[in-house]
Amino acid sequence: IVALIVAGIALFVNLSPQFGGKVTKTLVAKYAKSNHWDGEKFINLQTTTMDIGFMTMPGLLKQQFKKDPSRRPTKNIDVLEVNEVANATKPRLTWFGHSAFLLEIGEKNILIDPMFGQVPAPHPNLGQKRYSTELPIAVQDLPIIDAIILSHDHYDHLDYGSIMALKSKVKHYYVPLGCGRHFECWGIDSSLITEMDWWQETQFENIQLAFTPSRHFSGRGITDRAKTLWGSWVIKTDSSSIFFSGDGGYGEHFKEIGDKYGPFDFAMMECGQYNKLWEQIHCMPEQTAQAAVDVRAKVAMPIHWGAFTLALHPWTEPIERVTKKADELNLQLCTPKIGEPVIVGELYPASNWWKEY
Repeated sequence: IVALIVAGIALFVNLSPQFGGKVTKTLVAKYAKSNHWDGEKFINLQTTTMDIGFMTMPGLLKQQFKKDPSRRPTKNIDVLEVNEVANATKPRLTWFGHSAFLLEIGEKNILIDPMFGQVPAPHPNLGQKRYSTELPIAVQDLPIIDAIILSHDHYDHLDYGSIMALKSKVKHYYVPLGCGRHFECWGIDSSLITEMDWWQETQFENIQLAFTPSRHFSGRGITDRAKTLWGSWVIKTDSSSIFFSGDGGYGEHFKEIGDKYGPFDFAMMECGQYNKLWEQIHCMPEQTAQAAVDVRAKVAMPIHWGAFTLALHPWTEPIERVTKKADELNLQLCTPKIGEPVIVGELYPASNWWKEY
């Protein structure tokens, strides 16, 4: 029985397209040109560890399987339906929950970390379902997408099913160094993919994109940890400046980004799925608020919450804690409902909608 289980897992990992492309010697030679590759893997700017070992694992597993109703809403979250997508005069953002956005900017439609699936895992039975049963816009109703921007290849940010459903709509993909192999494995032509290292910049017609550091890690399978890069994004036009943090722990890079590219009109800042044991790879909520100040954000939106349970804290704890700290720092927060429009420089919804659930 054990042998059959092991064989089944091996077949699933090697044959399922969910896991993406394999690392080859040719690709390793390409990665070696990066200052952030140590010969075997990509590395953070600061020493980064997860404090999970033999002594802490039993307690973590016990908490994981403990029934705690506070980790999910008491009912399905209602989302606001978006009936029409049209390029707005000012940048407009539609949140899909967690870290997924549609950004309308510079007459372009950009998807950021478009995870539209119900479960952030390589198989539906390996994770908990999304808090909402619907999306603000069904994938089939999305307009032509000029670009997808990706922060890293974890399942709650890069979803195979979503990418396959979007293939016919997307003109180009901007991804971290190493992530291109996943998209090529899924049938996307390499000419449509731009891989970027930290601090690299590119011009996407009238939009400037810069790929900036975060303090995190990557991987989709058993043996590919840190074999693709992870990071954050700066999105600028002549009249607006937006920052997307991706995932990661607090560090000196936030101030460095703020000094180089700030101030930002609007910043989407990771806030959720944290734990003291992995504080170096996911900000605690108070650190999220400080990071927004560091990048010199005029308005910040806490993200990486409101859709999935991937940690042990109550599902509303991130937004409650970051709100308290933001008040102390005199930081303006934007807290839209899922699907509620955010118009940069004009409309920043800030209700306590989560209290209904």
